Amino acid sequence: MAVADSTSTRQLSLSEELLLMLLNEESGYFHQVPGWRLNCAVVGAALAELSLMSRIDTDIESLFLVDAAETGDPTLDPILEEIASEPGRHNAQYWIERLAPRAESIIDLTLDRLVDMGILDHHEGGFWTLARAARQGDMFESSPERSAAQFVKTRIGKAIFNNEIPDPRDVIIICLVNTCDVFRFIFQLEEQDEERIHFICNMDLIGRSIADAVSQSLAAPLLQHSALSKKIPTVPLWRLLLNRHVRNGNFPALFAQLTEEYGPVFMIRPPLVEPMIFVGGLEVNRWVHRSGRRYLRTRDYFADFEKVYGASGVLPSLDGADHFRLRKSLGPGYSRGRLAGQLDQVYRHARGYMADWEVGETYQATEMCRRMINAQLSPLLISVDSQDVFADLARFKERALSVHVAKVLPKFMLRTPGMKRRMRSLDTLLNRVRIGHTPAQRAGCPRDLADDLLGLHATDPQFVPESNLPFALSAALIASVYLGDMFSFVLYAMASKPEIYAKIRDEADALFANGDPSGEAFRPREIDVTHRFLMECLRVYPIVPMSIRNVMNSCVVEGYELPVGSRLHIAQTATHYTESVFPEPFKFDIDRYQPPRNEHRGPGYAPYGLGTHRCLGTGWVELQLAANVLMIARHFDIEVSPPNFELGFSPLPSSKPSKKLKFRIAKQRRELTA
Repeated sequence: MAVADSTSTRQLSLSEELLLMLLNEESGYFHQVPGWRLNCAVVGAALAELSLMSRIDTDIESLFLVDAAETGDPTLDPILEEIASEPGRHNAQYWIERLAPRAESIIDLTLDRLVDMGILDHHEGGFWTLARAARQGDMFESSPERSAAQFVKTRIGKAIFNNEIPDPRDVIIICLVNTCDVFRFIFQLEEQDEERIHFICNMDLIGRSIADAVSQSLAAPLLQHSALSKKIPTVPLWRLLLNRHVRNGNFPALFAQLTEEYGPVFMIRPPLVEPMIFVGGLEVNRWVHRSGRRYLRTRDYFADFEKVYGASGVLPSLDGADHFRLRKSLGPGYSRGRLAGQLDQVYRHARGYMADWEVGETYQATEMCRRMINAQLSPLLISVDSQDVFADLARFKERALSVHVAKVLPKFMLRTPGMKRRMRSLDTLLNRVRIGHTPAQRAGCPRDLADDLLGLHATDPQFVPESNLPFALSAALIASVYLGDMFSFVLYAMASKPEIYAKIRDEADALFANGDPSGEAFRPREIDVTHRFLMECLRVYPIVPMSIRNVMNSCVVEGYELPVGSRLHIAQTATHYTESVFPEPFKFDIDRYQPPRNEHRGPGYAPYGLGTHRCLGTGWVELQLAANVLMIARHFDIEVSPPNFELGFSPLPSSKPSKKLKFRIAKQRRELTA
């Protein structure tokens, strides 16, 4: 099928058509194809493409070179070069197994190309769907994008169901998709349809030989796991007790040191609890980001926590198609665009909060920053004022996480009279949301996250049941805890680095010189120092230094087998303090993010997590942090109190500065406008 791009009209490659066939829009990823099977099929498509281009050929016994001339396709030329450099002849199965590790790069390049052509859209977290132009093609006239995206499946369907004579390329696609065993997920097949597929798969020698080679390669890795896996090393407890990073609570630095000393997979055996398996390092991050969805799930560790709120199946505990569907539904509510359209409220609420600051006074850092952020987030996300119940709900949430996720406290600690009283504050919050979200009350108001959630509940109460609303609607306050703690680290870094503080102040004065700026004004080039400063804060002080998952399918990571059912602690921020990823990792250096260094490029920079559960509100977080930092820099000089304070971390259930950190309002530079 030909597709038009900005420079030419060309036929989609077999790899592109194969991925379009395998894409499952409900889950935002491919149909249920195991990793090795998918890799073999993708390499098979590339070899078949080279065969159709007369660069290679196959017979019953071997695959051999015909023409070594480059094709100009970056997914094909490295494969062609490798085949050309091999002195001996080997069969197709040999080449598929040898080239299977290249499949990930082929998939990446192919997906990027489909996005560039306007056929697919890429979503945060590693999800893909048909692009808007392709969707509109269903309702309006045919377009190149629609032809490419929709008619691949239509063509294949006609070949199967209408007994049309298939094109040789379609035969290859049918062979490969059949080898992946996903036709049953794409079409409703009767017995005669399966016979037709089998008949088509025997029509073409090239397609049949490559498909046979793929199918013969499928079981190979399944037999290797136990025999070749390494023994997971155990970290002695005395090494932890003497570690300076344990004492000051810097878990990312601790994980970096342990991965360097013990490798990417290690075990800690605390007394009286189950052994804890940790993974960390650059290659682990890459594996989690790309392949974690096939082997890991979240619901096991999160189930007890969501039950505290009477919920089951909230966003953090979902995986697969339901998770993708809910992410798409809630994405606009957490988007940078929605916040950018309401920056006037951010400025108003921030100024209202800062108006109570008195020059010369000191304020406890985390409380000050959490309340400043909640003064903005609560009205923006759920359109209510929750400052009077915020402290109770935040304390309850942290206790519940400590009991049910971090598991550092016994369960009865969540049933104390004080915790029960704090839990009742949730009813107060929910009543305010219900009262404020009647049709008459919301008329003329900008849409908020509560509108999104209540709308989802009304249209599909099974997908978003009423029992899940307390947890979901209190998400604004949970976000205020995380973002507020990040903000306290940011203010500490700014106040303790006078040279950077001065540059941020200059950017703030320029940005606000002509009044309150719009969201467009917060582009990285306009606030270059502030932008790079915030990126370095996220590296040095990540709020969530690790993620927890359960292994649902056995897998081998960096040579270590992770058995089904084991709980995995993914130290994704260990790389933040790894010398080979970020040179001089303990140095606060905002120039890391400038060319040619660009140290943040790749999976080593992971302040928002990895894979499908990567933070949904990254754009919102970055914009709100920048707006608040710049507003404070423009209006106030703040100092760390006491002046010689050495930062310590309180790492559980999430990272925050120690309670001893305070900020002193040293000077008010400008009056706060209304």
